[in-house]
Amino acid sequence: MTVAEPSGPPPPRLVCDGSLGALARWLRAAGYEAESRPGLGGDALVPEARRTAAVLLTSDRRVMERREIEDGRLPAVLVPSSLDRVEQLALVLRTLGLSLREPRCMHCGGALDRVDKEAVRGRIPPRTALWQDEYFVCGGCGQLFWRGTHWARIREQLRHAEARR
Repeated sequence: MTVAEPSGPPPPRLVCDGSLGALARWLRAAGYEAESRPGLGGDALVPEARRTAAVLLTSDRRVMERREIEDGRLPAVLVPSSLDRVEQLALVLRTLGLSLREPRCMHCGGALDRVDKEAVRGRIPPRTALWQDEYFVCGGCGQLFWRGTHWARIREQLRHAEARR
């Protein structure tokens, strides 16, 4: 399934605190550049978010009380860790007014580039090669992707989150 890339301003870059690593992966699947820094809280990520003009996603309520966040100079979203990943994703999509885009690599966030089946045949599981003709390679980490049953389940979760936004 192809999702149209909207025209207009570029999508926001997102930085997730260490407790939101799963959310970062799902935001990548939804088509957004999302970084996660394991072990780092929101306070430690404020300078990076400011430097890279990213939206800070944090589960730390105290971070939201920082002056630069309260006055709007640094965009941030409080994402409660008590929510499940679909609820977290729906909250971020709703709060930032985002829609689903072309997916990115869930591992590193790289863009997925379509490749010819013959160019990657040696990397394709034999049973998959029998039924799948469309493949993608991550421009960042080189991982191979195809739209199989696992991807269908991911897309269903993404659609569910988008419907809740």
